[in-house]
Amino acid sequence: MKKFMNTAESMVAESLDGFVRAHEELVVFSAERKCVRRKDLARGKVAVISGGGAGHEPMHVGFVGRGMLDAACTGHVFTSPTPDQIVNAIEETDTGAGCLLIVKNYDGDVMNFEMAAEMAAGTHRIETIIVRDDIDTDGATRSHGRRGVSGTVVIEKLLGAAAESGMGLGELKLLGEALSPRIRTMGVALRGVTVPDTQRITFSLADGEMELGVGIHGEPGHMREAFTPADDIVARLCENVIADLPSQGRQNALLFVNGLGGTPPAELYLAYGIARRLCEAADFRIARSLVGTYVTSLDMAGLSVTLALLDERELKLWDDPVATAALRWGA
Repeated sequence: MKKFMNTAESMVAESLDGFVRAHEELVVFSAERKCVRRKDLARGKVAVISGGGAGHEPMHVGFVGRGMLDAACTGHVFTSPTPDQIVNAIEETDTGAGCLLIVKNYDGDVMNFEMAAEMAAGTHRIETIIVRDDIDTDGATRSHGRRGVSGTVVIEKLLGAAAESGMGLGELKLLGEALSPRIRTMGVALRGVTVPDTQRITFSLADGEMELGVGIHGEPGHMREAFTPADDIVARLCENVIADLPSQGRQNALLFVNGLGGTPPAELYLAYGIARRLCEAADFRIARSLVGTYVTSLDMAGLSVTLALLDERELKLWDDPVATAALRWGA
């Protein structure tokens, strides 16, 4: 296996160092380099904090900045950040209005963020939102119930914008809980993940196979099928996502096609075009779009389709200015 790295053990630390130096106008390391935080904190604003294992970049560090996250904690590859990292993020970013923790529904993440919240509860006001947007839960080995995958970006953007506008901790909690049932994602892969530590691919596919329902930690999906043209693949994803969403006639939606690490932009835009036609045929009004590689599973050749049903207030929050390494508009 060939990787642009020195050792598997030092890869995450060296990558984070390069990230902070490349975006020093936006972010800094916290004390003892336990997390990456926003360089210029907004006093009196609820601090929005997230995190997870490395290997999902640009999530989460790429979303630290004005209008999104105040801090992100990164563990080793596909490994949850430790409670002391999360406590450090809370202590460095809470300017008096409390902290909102956005946590993907994976057992390690949930456990460690819960422990950190308990450790910091004596001196900080804390609320937690658990992201559960993955429609595929059959046979999931790292979570109980729906996993948190690409829909995490939508939650982080909307709640980050709401916090930037001055929304309080309790209101942010309610907004996050209201969003959760209206965001759904499904992924597909044509190749597994090469993990630096083990120097092996997490699952192998024959030339004529694809894996449906994959996670973002290199997990295989719930179904292995014969590889088919893009129209058929995207239709499978969209049909499952749409079937899992509440239907109330014509609704405003955000359509997000995400690359899992090894899929070129041309293929992502092709998939978006197919997905948009299918969603509009199902009576969704695609009011906003996002296409690109934002939530990865290292070098997995695959993509996911996320559909989020948003009201007018939430669409405005999506449009609000954001200035981060990975998302930047209106600033």
